[in-house]
Amino acid sequence: MKKFCAILFSFVLVLIIALPVAAEGESSTLADNAPSLTAPAAYVVNLDTNIVVYEKNSETPLSAASLTKLMTTLLLLENYQDQLDSISLTAPSYVYDLIWEQSTNASSADIRRGETQSLRNLLYAMLLPSGNEAAYIVADYMGGGSIDNFVAMMNDEAKAVGCTGTTFVDPCGLNPNNITTARDAYLILRALTAYDVFSTVVGTPSYDMGTNDRYTTPGTYIIQTTDKLITNSSYHRDYTKGGKTGSLGEWQNFAGWHSQDGESYISILLNVPYDADPEGMRPALVETATIMDWVFDTYTIAPALDTTQPITEVRVAYSTQADTVMLYPADNMMTLLPREGGAALTEQVFNVPDQLPAPIKQGDIVGTVTLTIEGETIGTPVLIAGSDVSRNQLLYTISRVSLFFSSTYFKVVVILTMLVIGAYLIFTVGRILRIWSKEV
Repeated sequence: MKKFCAILFSFVLVLIIALPVAAEGESSTLADNAPSLTAPAAYVVNLDTNIVVYEKNSETPLSAASLTKLMTTLLLLENYQDQLDSISLTAPSYVYDLIWEQSTNASSADIRRGETQSLRNLLYAMLLPSGNEAAYIVADYMGGGSIDNFVAMMNDEAKAVGCTGTTFVDPCGLNPNNITTARDAYLILRALTAYDVFSTVVGTPSYDMGTNDRYTTPGTYIIQTTDKLITNSSYHRDYTKGGKTGSLGEWQNFAGWHSQDGESYISILLNVPYDADPEGMRPALVETATIMDWVFDTYTIAPALDTTQPITEVRVAYSTQADTVMLYPADNMMTLLPREGGAALTEQVFNVPDQLPAPIKQGDIVGTVTLTIEGETIGTPVLIAGSDVSRNQLLYTISRVSLFFSSTYFKVVVILTMLVIGAYLIFTVGRILRIWSKEV
């Protein structure tokens, strides 16, 4: 028990000593050098590694505005991705009354009461010009004629994808009580990127809705995206592959994903004030470009380890051939690293035994190393022995004998033997004394 307590105390002491080091590593982050954003909340995640490279108040609930349409889109694609052209919906009159009750200046795709559009057209209408009527038409259909039913579906789906700070009250985002967080918006957008059609739609600058009774000439019913990062404009960034804007009042949201040189990210910026872009009125796009320029300039996918170089060594028991064996990483751990410093900035925590018993074969897995950077774990590759180490049989035998004689089992046997011998001696002495007394 004393030995156990001593081991436990040593373990706790090691943890206590190590904690300040870990805390210091977490406080010294590259994000400290990130550009200053006026956005009250932001979240940027590398999709290849799931590493968060920028975070600001990512759990703070804020108004979702038209980012709400991302959830409407997710439900649409989950249920009808293979029927986008085979199902057409007629716009019910009552949804326009609901829209006008909330705003007289709501964004629109110019779909009128009683007009019929395919689900594909409604998808484009929701995501490019952020058509509120399109979102309501979809919600009416999927909710069985009840917007409340569809909103309940939205909130259930939000929980299903992992959202913890999101509440929806309408399908389009006109109501300021549609609430989300930067992290939740990331989860919703990430779920959507699994659908190829979604990537195609939001990566499209403009779309031809076809003809109807009002647009009788082909090529005249064209809708435009609000995502100026993908258009030929001053906001353009080649790395932006698509996204969704949203705005209410004096601010703008943007949820987008970006790819360059094989590296992909999702970025979320919420409630960016118009002061960030007083002339163009695209503040979320300005700050998205600012933060993503910095991300691509700062990070890259690179090996964190060199499999040709030993990373640590471990003592060897029962061998005269070597006192230690060098350990090598089995994987180079391609991961997201800073362009400047790279692998040198990673922190390594080894999980290896104090010593290894010989014989050891080259390539034997003997432990792991956990790599962290900026307080984030980036991987835990295994460590392998770098060489063969043979066993010295004499040292091994001596060790086993010594171990036996120092074992609890041996001590118990000795004690029991001594007790038996003692009892025998007492019995023998007593018998001799009795015989002697009789003779006397």
